[in-house]
Amino acid sequence: MRRLLRILLYGVLGLGAAGAIAGGLALAYAFFVLAPKLPEPERLRDVHYQEPLRVLSSEGALIAKYGQKRRSPVDYEQIPPRVSLAFIAAEDDRFFEHPGVDYQGILRAVAYVIREQEFGPGGSTITMQVARNFFLSREQTLLRKANEMLLALQIEQVLSKEEILELYLNKIYLGNRAYGVAAAAQVYYGKPLDQLTVAEAAMIAGLPKAPSALNPLRNPEQARARREYVLDRMRAEGFISAERHREAVQSPLTAQRHAVDRQVEAPYVAEMVRRRLVERYGREQAYTGGYTVYTTLQGERQRAANRALRAGLRAYARRHGYRGPEGRIPAEQADDPQALDAALREHPPYGGLEAAVVVAVGEAAAWAWLRGGKVVEIPFETMAWARERRSVNRRGPAPEEPGDVVAVGDIVRVAPREDGLADFEALPEAEGAVVALSPEDGRIRALSGGFDFQRSPFNRAVQARRQPGSAFKPYIYSAALARGYTPATLINDAPVVFQDSALEGYWRPDNYTGRFHGPTRMRQALIHSRNLVSIRILRDIGIRPTLGYLERFGFEPGRLPKNLSLALGSNSVTPLQMAAGYAVFANGGYRVVPDVIERIEDAEGRVVFEGRFPRACEACRPQRLLGEAADPRRRLDPLDTVPSAERAIPAENAWLMTDMLRDVVARGTGRGARRWLERDDLAGKTGTTNDQRDAWFVGFTPDLAAAAWVGYDDSQRSLGARETGAAAALPVWARFMAGALEGVEERTLPRPDDLVTVRIDPETGKVTGSDHPDAIFETFREGQVPPRQSTSGGGRQGAREELF
Repeated sequence: MRRLLRILLYGVLGLGAAGAIAGGLALAYAFFVLAPKLPEPERLRDVHYQEPLRVLSSEGALIAKYGQKRRSPVDYEQIPPRVSLAFIAAEDDRFFEHPGVDYQGILRAVAYVIREQEFGPGGSTITMQVARNFFLSREQTLLRKANEMLLALQIEQVLSKEEILELYLNKIYLGNRAYGVAAAAQVYYGKPLDQLTVAEAAMIAGLPKAPSALNPLRNPEQARARREYVLDRMRAEGFISAERHREAVQSPLTAQRHAVDRQVEAPYVAEMVRRRLVERYGREQAYTGGYTVYTTLQGERQRAANRALRAGLRAYARRHGYRGPEGRIPAEQADDPQALDAALREHPPYGGLEAAVVVAVGEAAAWAWLRGGKVVEIPFETMAWARERRSVNRRGPAPEEPGDVVAVGDIVRVAPREDGLADFEALPEAEGAVVALSPEDGRIRALSGGFDFQRSPFNRAVQARRQPGSAFKPYIYSAALARGYTPATLINDAPVVFQDSALEGYWRPDNYTGRFHGPTRMRQALIHSRNLVSIRILRDIGIRPTLGYLERFGFEPGRLPKNLSLALGSNSVTPLQMAAGYAVFANGGYRVVPDVIERIEDAEGRVVFEGRFPRACEACRPQRLLGEAADPRRRLDPLDTVPSAERAIPAENAWLMTDMLRDVVARGTGRGARRWLERDDLAGKTGTTNDQRDAWFVGFTPDLAAAAWVGYDDSQRSLGARETGAAAALPVWARFMAGALEGVEERTLPRPDDLVTVRIDPETGKVTGSDHPDAIFETFREGQVPPRQSTSGGGRQGAREELF
């Protein structure tokens, strides 16, 4: 017996010695072989997270985020204690006690391996997870675990516990592309960190163990059980009271999928910016480099553009009748929630219009099932417009009751109202664009490239090249002023036939009304958009000189037709080009180059790119004359450093064109704008192309130049009879400007000194006296004032080339 005990004792001592030797060898291997190969923990002091690209308005409101990882890094001080303590309770309750490696956790992990014959949970501290997440792979090997432990010990020597916890809470993956607690708070609850409840914090803290399996959006019951475990741990550790624990456990699950907290809807601009960033930095760096792009957009004006365009397109759709439901389900399925929701998945919301399935039809209303199970009432008065569409110009009889419009099972469009009702609507087939910029410097203030980006990402504001029609005439008239014409010059508005090889034979242009008015002053011709006058002007001043002149407004001569059809806007332009061209008139004659990027900041907030916006103003020009020696004693005026925009046309020309275009709005084809905006500083021009394929209104004040276009993406498709620029595009422009100019005082640019105003005879265009009963005032450049009308001659005299 004594011998057996001696043998056992020697065996134990031998095993202990062997263990000690093995442990010593392991430690030696760890510190002399593994440790030198590990990365330096000091690198954690300069961590660069993979952050998404953010696009903001000029005020800093979020427009869009791009990137696979949704992350919003926060400082430790910004993390509420209930959030950090929830993670500590769930992941590492001895975090503030151990040196980076917790022997209790290791023993639990070893026991699991022996019991289950596989690697499992229980061994990693928060510090070890930081080491793995920032430096190591996720492969489950003994070597990786050893490296993880060594790194954790080193990290604890370099960083404080608070710094380690900050790194962990910003890096950890929490499901649904959310990295870090701030992103998770937004993804699951649509709120910032400091607004999370204890129950919500516990739900997020339960996710690192299995972000997919425990996700509240995918597996709510498993997520609830995990939340209760975290709350129990918080109560056991004394992080929350018994009462707070009870309230949190009883709290309902409120997690939902929240999209990016977009504050300004401008997806077409966001896509423009995204492409620019990818071109500049490459796709990977653009999406993960944490760049923040401040655009020139102004939030309220962008919202006004979205509202105006959608309202205009919906109004156009109503004018042309109801095309019928988007789809149907069998009437017997109208009381099956699963069938209803399944049908609506194929019809996403567009432009504020929700898809709905009609579930009941009454005498004065219909009822429809919305996505998510809400049933709304659709009053019949909102259906009164829905006459059957038979063609673009023909509609059926007016409906007399809801059953004339819809039937049970129809999939229709509605616009939900705040009072719980919904208006009957239809998705418009026609498209459009609105773009507005500052005439002073070219900053784009609003841009909407279509009814809805998700339905069609084609950006019509900058990509659609369409014929501008009569909206192009002001450029021709400006060229005429430069060649000696005046607003009082008489041009004959009469039929004419041209034989032009470039136009393939004979061309018989006509006015829109089909009528002719004889000798017409140039101002009146622009006010009433007389086509034949514009053609005669272009023929007189010459096509080649005009092409060169149009380059001053930013148009490329090579893209312009080299024939007289140019006078009627037969060329192709984008809405942005038209708005930029009219800005030359609005700012007194300077050409501005539109852009949408104000500046780009990197992840550290450093400005890495700044937009250049030369200003259109005389005051911006350096005060020193060319060739004059600089006075070193004089302090530079701040304005000396502001680049000045290039002058495109003389100030007198711009003022006269603006004055005539204000008359277009006051009493011409653009007078509908006055019904929307009671302002006297509006100037602009309508445009309509053959067969009403394109409808335009382009206009401005000194503070904003904007273009509105409406048409079908199929350029051969007509909008329909009477769908002119005044009918289809002007209401869009006017509605937008009414919102965009709210609170902006009326103003006009000062009149240049070398302009004079005199009385003229409206019939002859010549100067007359105050005793003339029909005399009107007109403005001329000095040296271009017409001669005084003789008392004996009368008649129309002084017209260009004897009225052609």
